[in-house]
Parts: sequence; structure tokens; C-alpha cells
Amino acid sequence: MVDDKEKNMKCLTFFLMLPETVKNRSKKSSKKTNPSSSSSSSSSSSKLPPVCYEIITLKTKKKKKMAADIFPRKKPANSSSTTIQQYHQQNLSNNNLIPAPNWQGLYPTIRERNAVMFNNDLMADVHFVVGPPGGTQRLPGHKYVLAVGSSVFHAMFYGELAEDKDEIRIPDVDPAAFLAMLKYIYCDEIDLAADTVLATLYAAKKYIVPHLARACVNFLETSLSAKNACVLLSQSCLFEEPDLTQRCWEVIDAQAELALKSEGFCDIDFQTLESILRRETLNAKEIVVFEAALNWAEVECQRQDLALSIENKRKVLGKALYLIRIPTMALDDFANGAAQSGVLTLNETNDIFLWYTAAKKPELQFVSKARKGLVPQRCHRFQSCAYRSNQWRYRGRCDSIQFAVDKRVFIAGFGLYGSSCGSAEYSAKIELKRQGVVLGQNLSKYFSDGSSNTFPVWFEYPVQIEPDTFYTASVILDGNELSYFGQEGMTEVQCGKVTVQFQCSSDSTNGTGVQGGQIPELIFYA
Repeated sequence: MVDDKEKNMKCLTFFLMLPETVKNRSKKSSKKTNPSSSSSSSSSSSKLPPVCYEIITLKTKKKKKMAADIFPRKKPANSSSTTIQQYHQQNLSNNNLIPAPNWQGLYPTIRERNAVMFNNDLMADVHFVVGPPGGTQRLPGHKYVLAVGSSVFHAMFYGELAEDKDEIRIPDVDPAAFLAMLKYIYCDEIDLAADTVLATLYAAKKYIVPHLARACVNFLETSLSAKNACVLLSQSCLFEEPDLTQRCWEVIDAQAELALKSEGFCDIDFQTLESILRRETLNAKEIVVFEAALNWAEVECQRQDLALSIENKRKVLGKALYLIRIPTMALDDFANGAAQSGVLTLNETNDIFLWYTAAKKPELQFVSKARKGLVPQRCHRFQSCAYRSNQWRYRGRCDSIQFAVDKRVFIAGFGLYGSSCGSAEYSAKIELKRQGVVLGQNLSKYFSDGSSNTFPVWFEYPVQIEPDTFYTASVILDGNELSYFGQEGMTEVQCGKVTVQFQCSSDSTNGTGVQGGQIPELIFYA
């Protein structure tokens, strides 16, 4: 009798063939029934395959489990057993060993078993000769795995125009970048490096591996700086990545002089050079733009195997020379720089001098309107300011505050209070640090008129500030007069689209904190 509980339970029944025989069992049963037929039954059972079935009941209400859940990964008893990490390291150099017998049993998931095939000649049905002539590397592949990971590989191996080739040459992709793409396809792992990320992005774009391409762009955005912004701008336009292009422009605009003086600026193509020289929001002196263009022209002459002459520099610059706004330079910069460079013709030099001095100005081929540059924003953290007869004094002590932003900005300087006892001059050493590392500092003087206004003190170059990280702003003031100080400080200030948070700094030894003190303003570009 089967009870109701067993009747109502939904079950799935299947037969499992066990690897044991019933030869001995059949012999025993035959002896009990008919001893004389022992020989005949023994011969007949030897002819038929021994079969034993066991009925197993599975409850269908249970949640399905993956292989990794049913068979949790355990370390092999033998410490010398090959692990998946060892396969990865070994396969990077294509130095494959024959896997241990039943190696499939070492890895419970398809992902791990698939990863063993990464850069492995085992069962490889195609090979790639990757890299330019003289720098090639032969890499194994498995058509099915590659086709699952890339629509280009699918078309190459299984499409209507598929070619049955055992070896495929890829001269336009760097071997290290191709390996990085294969590692993503086989192992579902993204392994990027600064020196190969652009080549990896090219490979991901070429073979339409969008998630890897997105990871490359994210890597480039986080590592973006004035040193590489111009090169990345050129590449982002080539790869049609508008978000990366916009990030590059933000860095180039705010840190224009650093970007123009970087080695990477000389590596850009002519089209990118024109776009930078045409930029209205470029935050740089025009003499710096002029000198950067000449440096680019010198390297371009070398690329084109031209002699390093003034004529050839002007030749490679072409019409881009007229995008430099030479008439907007300071007169001293023009007289001591551009006018004596030899790049300008005698007539151009004379006309520009007349532009500076004459009431009736000549027509020029050069753009004569100054660039707009960037308008700095000010984040004021105090709601009021005050002064007292015994405050605020400076005796070489440090006033410091910590801050963090929610978007990337570029700190150009600080707004500082001045004298509360009439006009006075102060010497200010400003500094910006992140986790104890100095990112920017400057020593300068400023004059205060006795009002409660703030007075800007600038860094030599704007300092790039990443979001969600606290930075330390410090200043050491030296002045004979007492100054104003801030009160009713705020822990969070909304400045345009940027949110700034403040907290006290352990570096502050002169009384400045969140509620009151000095460094009332952060001046930045966003």
C-alpha cells in the first residue's frame, strides 16, 4: 500500500545502468531452481551482456543546481597536480604540456575546462600566425570556441564564404593583444596592460568582441592623463569611441599646456593636430601652442624622411600653421619667440608687428581672435567669515582640509582670505596631496586689499582629481597682519554638476577644519 504522501509527490523516474554484472547472481538462482541446467544457463548468460538496473526517484520541486554547486572545487591531494592557474601561465607562452589523464575531471565547470584549451595545441583545428613580418607568433585555436565568442570568427569558419584553412595570417594585430582577446574568449577573463590596451582594443573591434572593447575603453578612461590624452584622442576617433573622445578633450582643455608639452603630442596624426589647434576652449598660452606645433613638425619630418629644415617644418604643417593664433600672443612672446623662429615669412612677421602697433591693422591669414579657454568654477565652503583681534595668525603652521568630488575635476588653485587690518601682502605655499603623495604645489605671493573677499592663488598647472577619493589641500601662509577666517563650514557643497565633500585633515596644525578656518575656496575646471 502506497500512502497519500507518496501518491501526491511528483516524481521523475529513470533507469541507470550500473557497471556490475549479474553473472554470479544468475548462477546462484539457477542452482536453486534447476541444478542440472547450470552449464546451459552459464553459457547463455556469458553470451548476453550483463545488465542491472536501479530505479532512482528525483523530486522535481528541488531547485536546479549547477555543476560547481554539486561538485565543489577541491584541491587535489597531490600538490603537484596541474591547476587551471598553471595552465594559464603555461599557455601564455604557448609552452603546453600534455594534460594529465582524465584532466577533465579536475574541473567541475565548463568554464574551467574550456580555459585549459586557451593557447593549447591539444585538439586545435586552426592556427594563427599573428604579428608583422619578423615579429610573428604562431597561436593555436579551436574553431567552435572562437565562433561562439566572435561573430567574425563564426563567419570565418562556419559562414557561407568560410574557407577551410589550417593556418590564418593576421599581420595587423599585435600577438600580445591577440592573446589577450583569446584569453577573454576562452577563459572569460580580462587581462589588460597599459602598453597593449590600445592594440587589444583594435583586436576587439576588428573581431567584434564588444564587451572586451568596452573594458579596454574603461581602462583607458581610468588611466587618462595629460601625458597620453593627445594620443588617446587620436585613437578614440579612429575607433569611433565618442565617450572616450569627450574624456580626452576634457583633459586636453583643462591641462592644455601639459598635454601640448608631452611626448605623446608629437605622435598624433595631422587630422588630430588640426582639431587641437582649432580648439576654442584650449586653456593654454598661444606661445605654448606655437612651440608644440613646431615640435610636432620636427618629428613629422623624421617620419617622412625629410631634412630638419625650416622649410620642411612649414611644409608638413601646411595650413595648420594658420590655426595658431599668433596675433593673440603677448608682444614679448611674439618678438622673442615666433618672430625669430624662421617659420614665418618676412611679410607675415611685419604684418603681425603692425597688428600689435598700428591703428589701421592689416589683414592676416592667422586667426586673430583669442581663445575663450575655460571658465574656472569656485567651490566656497563657508557660509560666513569674520575676524577677531587675536586671530588668524600665521607662524609657519599648516592650514589643511580634505575633500572629495563625485566627478573628475581639475584643481587650478585655492581662494584664500586676506588681511583684516587693511591692505597687506602674503606669501603662500599651496599643496595638493593624495595619500601622502604630492600632486601639485606652488609658492607665490598675493596682495589683499583689506576686504573679506577671497584672493586666488594658482598652481603652475591644474591638477587632475579623480572621483570618490579624498585629497588633502594645504597652505602655509606668511604675513605680518591678521586675516579673516571662515565660519559655519559645510561638509557637502553642490557646485554646478559637481558635489564636493569636506572632512578634517590630520595635517592641519593651525586650527583649520570643516567648521572654520582657512582655504575657503577650491578653484577648479570641470
